[in-house]
Amino acid sequence: MIKDIKIKSWYEKNKNPRKNDVAKILGVEYAHLKLKNKSDIYITSYGLPFIENLKPENFWTDKKWLDDNSQRLSGTASVYKIRTKKVNGSYKDIVVKWNRMGQDVPGSHDCQNLINAEFNSPFEEFSLVMELRKAMGKSYKNVTIHKPLAIFVPSERTELWQTGRKRYKMQNILDSHKDVVLDIHRLYAVIYEWITGFDVTQAFDKKILPKKYMAALTIDAEKKMKRNGFLVRDNKPHHVIVRPVKKQKVARDRNKRVLYGLVDFELLERTPQQEKAVKRDKRSEYLKRQRDRFIVDMPDEFHPHLHHMNIFGVDYVYGHVESTKGRLWVVGKDPYLFDYFLPDRWRQVPRTKISVYSQMYHAATKDNIHLVWKVSKVGLQPDADPFREDEKKQLEYGYNSPFEEIAMAVELSKKGIASIYPRAIYMSEYKIKISRNLFDESRYKSHNSQRTPDGLKILAKGHDYIIIWGYWNGPDEKLAAKDSDYFEGIDALRAYKEKRIDEDMYINLLKTTKNKLHKEGIEDLNLRGNHILISYDSKGRLIKDNDGFPEIRICNFEFLKKLI
Repeated sequence: MIKDIKIKSWYEKNKNPRKNDVAKILGVEYAHLKLKNKSDIYITSYGLPFIENLKPENFWTDKKWLDDNSQRLSGTASVYKIRTKKVNGSYKDIVVKWNRMGQDVPGSHDCQNLINAEFNSPFEEFSLVMELRKAMGKSYKNVTIHKPLAIFVPSERTELWQTGRKRYKMQNILDSHKDVVLDIHRLYAVIYEWITGFDVTQAFDKKILPKKYMAALTIDAEKKMKRNGFLVRDNKPHHVIVRPVKKQKVARDRNKRVLYGLVDFELLERTPQQEKAVKRDKRSEYLKRQRDRFIVDMPDEFHPHLHHMNIFGVDYVYGHVESTKGRLWVVGKDPYLFDYFLPDRWRQVPRTKISVYSQMYHAATKDNIHLVWKVSKVGLQPDADPFREDEKKQLEYGYNSPFEEIAMAVELSKKGIASIYPRAIYMSEYKIKISRNLFDESRYKSHNSQRTPDGLKILAKGHDYIIIWGYWNGPDEKLAAKDSDYFEGIDALRAYKEKRIDEDMYINLLKTTKNKLHKEGIEDLNLRGNHILISYDSKGRLIKDNDGFPEIRICNFEFLKKLI
């Protein structure tokens, strides 16, 4: 999971849940220090070598040191160049800039480029800068992108009128940051490495750069960023840094091109084309990883908060969800899939209820991945009457747990009985109460010995469990090869009601399903037509198996029981 092993190495050496942690926020991994005075500092992999220098007492909270070793930089924001104290014999020159998220952008009503512009949060800014560094580093060797070191969050709380933040602007930001809890009343400072040199305006004033370069380098920077899918709404000469050399000249590369650095990314954003490309690439990667989720080699290095588990024969990547304090099990052995199923990806988007019997919804995630999520009925007694023999069996057996449902789906697939694809299980943190006369504790007893790597029960009373299934629109293998020509899945009961199949075909589908399950030693205690999917291709043709019979796919596992 971790591309830069330094974060993991630091965590393993400094593991302390009350003081040190690891956070992955908007795709960027941080070493998270919780300080004694309740301040926080998030260190990037670039900042780790200077982690002691970046502790607030070594650059900010010592006011005498700050007064003697800092310089307020020009601009509308609060920006400082600071030399840190020496730690282990070395200091670090840094830039500290107080983030302006939630504030109005100066000049936004007068400048066309700034219409609808919004300041990035500190985590959005660092995420975009990391992307920009990666893109520009491959394309342009004469351009340096400011290196992000840390985000500093003092513990002091400030009223909104003092910060200039607008509550409605902050609410939008809070809603988009589900993997970190932002505090509307705390200040956030971004810390960058100092780039030695002058901005091109200063370089002109000092007569080390001809006037024509002021506009030329600014335009050059804008073009190069756009070619790599990024733009800065307030692009200007003050953001372009050149390095002076002897004889009143600036540094150049071997091709005589001016070497320059780019700074100030509070209004950095992707171009619309890049935004689409990022979503498309992320979806493509997702489809390929889903295809290979069980056969991928287990990475040598997991994220320190992720663990491999095997429950009832199914591999999972397990971890806590820091933003909600819940827990998540993602099916397969690929830890890169974990982030796709964090609850903010699928709970904070429009959804469509698709069942009258269950809390079941279809949603398209923020990564344009279609899925179905359903609240498990584990712990509830079935709404069944013991007077009826078939319903008495349901009462005696009870609802399968989410782990049993997924194990059954995986087992059926291995035995050649097609099923919808299980993706993940999410356990909510909030507590729920079930009336005693509705409660069924059988699964909690049968799962009692099953524990997570951190010693918790996999099935805990008083929590909702949500099972996430892939929205059936074609086999994983097909979509991974070509993300198009989607199938339409429709349950057999609906197909019959819509007259897409006749009554004989409908009855035959149920009988065939029952016989297939029985042959493999499995019974559906409540077999219904809406437990079976049939499929149509993009031309409306019914998908059939090798025998010419409609291809059947199981889509409900609540009452599947192994026959002994």
